Amino acid sequence: MSDVIIESFERQAEGSARIGAPFVAQLCRLIPHSMGETRLAERVMNWPGDARADALALRVCGGLHALVLTGAAPELARFYPPHLADEASLQAVLADAIVEFDDFLVASLDTPPQTNEPGRSSMLLGAALTLANLSGLPLSLFEIGASAGLNLWFFRYAYDLGHGLSWGKTDKSLTIRSEWSGAIPLLTAPLKVDAQKGCDSNPLNPADPGDRLRLLSYIWPEQPERLDRMRRALDHAAAEPVQVDKADAATWIEKCLAEEPRPGLVRMVYHTIVWQYLTDDTKARIANALAQAGAAARPETPLAWFRFEDDHTAGGEGGVMELTYWPGGETRVLGRADFHGRWVRWS
Repeated sequence: MSDVIIESFERQAEGSARIGAPFVAQLCRLIPHSMGETRLAERVMNWPGDARADALALRVCGGLHALVLTGAAPELARFYPPHLADEASLQAVLADAIVEFDDFLVASLDTPPQTNEPGRSSMLLGAALTLANLSGLPLSLFEIGASAGLNLWFFRYAYDLGHGLSWGKTDKSLTIRSEWSGAIPLLTAPLKVDAQKGCDSNPLNPADPGDRLRLLSYIWPEQPERLDRMRRALDHAAAEPVQVDKADAATWIEKCLAEEPRPGLVRMVYHTIVWQYLTDDTKARIANALAQAGAAARPETPLAWFRFEDDHTAGGEGGVMELTYWPGGETRVLGRADFHGRWVRWS
């Protein structure tokens, strides 16, 4: 077995355990030792890229969860949450499932995970409120890696922010629960969104059963509240479709920012847990396009770049939120947040 591959599964297990997914952690530790002589084992153990950066372990876990969600693997489902099972029994049924659904699981490796986690809308709300307070202008949204477009609707959701704080209408069918602390953005800032659109290399349709399954399969099986939230967010997006273009992120951003900006709007470019999946060339082109557009920004045509990404620091305590604002190009760290938005600590 490849020690590098084994280590990537172990690192994912550690990360999953830290963010409240002990079952997924257990799966990640068992999968490398449960694949036998399958096509899945051959492909996983000879993975050509960076297994950790490519989220290889999560690709396998997503495929297995899809089998459970569809009812295709009832024996495996008997050992998934909320059921309890000892490790030996789980490994035995896992090995059988990998053999039975070998082709399906191999196919699940073809594309990176797409979680489109609506819980991350919490940090987008805070960033948008910061911009609204800073500029006093409505926003025009541009999301890279928008997937099914769920986080392009962050301004339409209701929020329970802990400590008696809330934002949005409390009668919404979808409420994002996220505990905010620290230098909390001004909740009364005049937040208005004029337009929104996104891009993705593989846009998903929230009304399509297969695409819905893909998104649901990447949610931890032991977190039913996240599954429920995802279903509600998908229903919302299916009822009110938003534009998500199938495009290379750099090409799309270059095109969007080349258009003449409308005075009286803040262009807010953002992405959440996307940067790690982009090539160095794509990252450089995006950063260059933003810098060029930022250099031309004026007080009446400001530009902002918000990103929430894993900086692999702070002992795994979530990711970092950064905001760059033009004119001026000042970058500030807004704080840190849980990868699923359970908490946000504002700087």
